[in-house]
Amino acid sequence: MLLPSPWRADFPAIAALQRQDQTYLDSAATTQKPQALLDALTHYYANGAANVHRAQHLPGAHATQAFENTRHKVTQWLNAGECGQIVFSHGATSALNLLAYGLEHQFNTGDDIVISALEHHANLLPWQQLAQRKKLNLVILPLDADGVIDLVAAARLITPRTRLLAVSQLSNVLGVWQPLPELLALARAQNALTVVDGAQGVVHGRQDVQALGCDFYVFSAHKLYGPDGLGVLFGRHEALARLQHWQFGGEMVQDADYQHATFRPAPLGFEAGTPPIASVIGLGATLNYLANLNQGAVQAHETALHRLLVEGLQQRQGIRLLGAPQLALVSFVVEGVHNADLAHLLTEQGIAVRAGHHCAMPLLKSLGLAGAIRVSLALYNDSEDLERFFLALDQALELLQ
Repeated sequence: MLLPSPWRADFPAIAALQRQDQTYLDSAATTQKPQALLDALTHYYANGAANVHRAQHLPGAHATQAFENTRHKVTQWLNAGECGQIVFSHGATSALNLLAYGLEHQFNTGDDIVISALEHHANLLPWQQLAQRKKLNLVILPLDADGVIDLVAAARLITPRTRLLAVSQLSNVLGVWQPLPELLALARAQNALTVVDGAQGVVHGRQDVQALGCDFYVFSAHKLYGPDGLGVLFGRHEALARLQHWQFGGEMVQDADYQHATFRPAPLGFEAGTPPIASVIGLGATLNYLANLNQGAVQAHETALHRLLVEGLQQRQGIRLLGAPQLALVSFVVEGVHNADLAHLLTEQGIAVRAGHHCAMPLLKSLGLAGAIRVSLALYNDSEDLERFFLALDQALELLQ
């Protein structure tokens, strides 16, 4: 089946990689960037970079306007309702650490924090360390055979002791959408705060955090075809008001003398220091680009590519898929073959995939694995990319098996 990508030309790096005989299949780790983003970054730096909010000169006014315009665009992309609910951070990991430290005072010894068995380290370690600091119980929701959080077990494990539930929307290892409406409802019934790691989910169409009903939602720009070093934290006003400040410096101060200080509320109260201005402006350009795409066509393309990938892997002997992947990425192991050896041979043939534990080491351990190969797709991939991957895979397996 021939599946060309009509958006491929919008990403200059794809053509550059192709000239180097490279096929990029690692977009779950980071995506390539559209020309719209590159143009926005060049324009900002070439026409007068300036700090935001505090400057009274024209370059500062222009930068501030562009910066805050992006906050508005993120609000629209997430259907957040109000710009004041959007906090910029230095990545999804930074946003999750902000929550873990900012909510620390909300917990008492013996309280429960509930996460799932599939979490990325970014949504595990901040809560693990908080639990150790405060002598809390870190409760792990098990998965079913398909890699979906077990709702029966969740109903048993989310109890009146639960103070917070933190779960991923789409697993970065298993490629499985999680039953968030049901999970969040269980947590709300216990008056627990809810955190959604949307780092993988936000890539696949607009999200609606109001319909979802979570207290907090985080993602990284670089996985959404945007720049590095930038994350987004959405929080309901009532939830943001419960955060204590965790980083201190310029911009977030309301009033200060040598002995005391008062701090601004969200969002600026949690954006201490000079933010990643160019990256924020670049994210705005990326969201403009994405908003102008036919989202139905993008989803249909990604679905068809994913089907080709899954079917091609299932047709090859000795390959075992992890879970029941639904979209965009597939992780697999090959009987008798080390994932690092296979990745090395693929790399030598110009195929860029991810190998290892994918920052989800406890999940891989629970599956009895040290690592796996992950192939992940984006809107700029096409069926020829998969043909090159399968040709390289067959040649590698012929050597290794």
